[in-house]
Amino acid sequence: MKEKLFNQGFVLITLINFVVYLVYYLLMVIIAVIAQEELNASLGAAGFASGIYILGTLLARLYMGKKLELFGRKRVLRYGILFFLVTTMAYIYMPSISVMFLIRFLNGFAYGTTSTATNAIVTSYIPKSRNGEGINYYGLSTSLAAAIGPFIGMILLSTTSFYTIIIFSTILVFLTTILCFYLPVKNIVLTPEHRKALKTWTLSSFVEFKVLPIAFVAFLMGISYSTVLTFLASYAREINLVSASTFFFVVYALVITFTRPMSGKIFDAKGEKFVMYPSYIFLAVGLFVLSTASTSFILLLSGGLIGLGYGTFMSNGQAVSLKSCEPHRIGIALSTYFIGLDLGLGIGPYIMGEIHHALSFQGLYILAGIIALACVFVYMYFSIAATKHLKGSEEL
Repeated sequence: MKEKLFNQGFVLITLINFVVYLVYYLLMVIIAVIAQEELNASLGAAGFASGIYILGTLLARLYMGKKLELFGRKRVLRYGILFFLVTTMAYIYMPSISVMFLIRFLNGFAYGTTSTATNAIVTSYIPKSRNGEGINYYGLSTSLAAAIGPFIGMILLSTTSFYTIIIFSTILVFLTTILCFYLPVKNIVLTPEHRKALKTWTLSSFVEFKVLPIAFVAFLMGISYSTVLTFLASYAREINLVSASTFFFVVYALVITFTRPMSGKIFDAKGEKFVMYPSYIFLAVGLFVLSTASTSFILLLSGGLIGLGYGTFMSNGQAVSLKSCEPHRIGIALSTYFIGLDLGLGIGPYIMGEIHHALSFQGLYILAGIIALACVFVYMYFSIAATKHLKGSEEL
């Protein structure tokens, strides 16, 4: 008999994660426009307003990954969501671009803290026998937020004021804060040895080396996918498919919703390789198709393929990270993985933006597809190296 997956704790933490990511993506797609229109910022300063958020997130993941189990998951979640609430409300008062930079940095740190906690807490509600399936359902909340957040953000930006958007976001975070205090969270019990190891200021206390291979792949996947997040709107204008582009992320979300449960079951039944390799190939093909888009059908088809690729990778990469670490290092392992992913998403727009001076949008998406395809060989190399290492250890 299968162990129950959809218990109350799992459902609540997945809902909390969805709203946190939704608000993050909602604000991410509009903040550059607000910086330019409301604060008369230059294009470079507006871009920095987006990027400094990622910096705050990375610092939070690095620090909270180390301290999560020492502080306790319950405390980190509750203080993190309260800080996220306060810093979301702070957007109401932004008299200058420098104040916006400060708010964005602090809001990014709060988001990084909260999401690091939720990513660790969910593992305690998933039965071991259904780990891949559970992480995929949980990861669906992140993927859907990545699709629905920008969609809502763009609609609100064109129909209402920034003040109204912040009030809307604040209400969402406030309701989520109530859920965080209602959710029963169990802190894991650390042995004196584990506690001592987490207190030391060594590189291994911040980074899980076993997760570095998949974190590096996540970094490359983040760079590849960042071209979609950053340049899709501009590309759609260039090829006269603005109306169709509005539904790009809707198709992305629908594909993920229907395929995510299946990929989780395949992960548990057949192993990670049967899910990971197809994810790289689907993202590459999706980006190649996007580079040829001349009709609405082709554009939306690319959205579905990219959803199958990047959307599948996000949660299954997380499941791979969990397989390779000890329970007391779950926080560090997940922060290592998401640092790789966030770093790719953060510096990808800058790198690809500079390359865009030499390449057209079509050329840029072909390059992004090649990067995704390269992940097949990078992942293969790490898999072979890990197998050889395991055989060597067994022989000893």
